Amino acid sequence: MTAQILIVEDEAKLAQFIELELKYEGYEVTTTYDGFEGLTQARELNPDLLILDWMLPGISGLEICRRLRQTGSTVPVILLTAKDEISDRVEGLDAGADDYVVKPFSVEELFARVRAHLRRNQDEPSEVLQFADIRLNTSTREVYRNNRAIELTAKEFELLRYLLLHPRQVLTRDQILERVWGYDFMGDSNIIEVYIRYLRLKLEAEGESRLIKTVRGVGYALRD
Repeated sequence: MTAQILIVEDEAKLAQFIELELKYEGYEVTTTYDGFEGLTQARELNPDLLILDWMLPGISGLEICRRLRQTGSTVPVILLTAKDEISDRVEGLDAGADDYVVKPFSVEELFARVRAHLRRNQDEPSEVLQFADIRLNTSTREVYRNNRAIELTAKEFELLRYLLLHPRQVLTRDQILERVWGYDFMGDSNIIEVYIRYLRLKLEAEGESRLIKTVRGVGYALRD
């Protein structure tokens, strides 16, 4: 089945170039140039992947992403932006984006990320993952510790899911970057420490024991 991709980008020439190249690769593509129209199309079309510019007329790409996540949408979102500070990347990922591409970029790099996110969605069946008193449902995206529901952002969810898929195994920072972010995050692994801290705060909010352990100089492991 051909994947359907929605592009929301107000730079018409860039949007049309990406659209033509994606169609050449065999994807079905819809393009819009306005934030409000982009949000409407995302809800009506239910695409397999969304390529979303950060700065848009109407409402921003960041706000589109937030609103989709608030309604339970799990569509992979790749943000396009000229913003390149770590704080900007964290803000984008916190809003629910799955990936982050800084302008200017090569079309080959963008398409590699498109393929990676589409492949990841196709390869991973729905299941319930559990370790100790943590439960994660990959289909409903619900997370519980004991009977306490925990609200996670899209990237926090993916990080916890990856840890739960490899209990007690030491996962290196490079492994986490590749599997959770889908690429080397510009050579800066500080983003991992930020999200590990977020996860720990939420998982230990009521004084629960620490299960995500730091393995100094290597990475992290989920251990009793």
